[in-house]
Amino acid sequence: MNLDEVQLKKVSEWINQGLRLSDIQGRIASELGLKLTYMDVRLLVDDLKLTPKDLEPPKPVSSTLETPTAGPKPSAAGKTPPTEAAGPKPDSSVSVQIDQIARPGSVVSGKVTFSDGNRAEWYFDQMGRLGLIPQTPGYRPPASDLREFQSLLDNELSKMGF
Repeated sequence: MNLDEVQLKKVSEWINQGLRLSDIQGRIASELGLKLTYMDVRLLVDDLKLTPKDLEPPKPVSSTLETPTAGPKPSAAGKTPPTEAAGPKPDSSVSVQIDQIARPGSVVSGKVTFSDGNRAEWYFDQMGRLGLIPQTPGYRPPASDLREFQSLLDNELSKMGF
């Protein structure tokens, strides 16, 4: 793994551009004609005393997702206040929340509230299968809610790097 000064400068430039180590590994192979393992590239970057930059800093989970709430509290008259009074109406009728700590036996888990107000817990197991555990036994959400749930879930998980 002997690189000359020009090659070392190129690697430094790539790090400063924000390239990931795997991208640098590919460029070393294609542009410099050297085949290095990922670990070799990591050690090279460490030897140069460089730190790879994140293109976009990771966002905390709580800022991108809804926080679980206990639900509206009954007023003095014993009636539940309308949900619109609590804040602006969300864009969709289905809401998805991701647990900070996944339920045992799952990779990631959370909760979902469907358009009709029914709630369920969801999880992805280690085989990548999606499971849904409704609070009401035997409940089946409408097909349109399931599509919306899967779309929202996909968006939220991609924000987290899944």
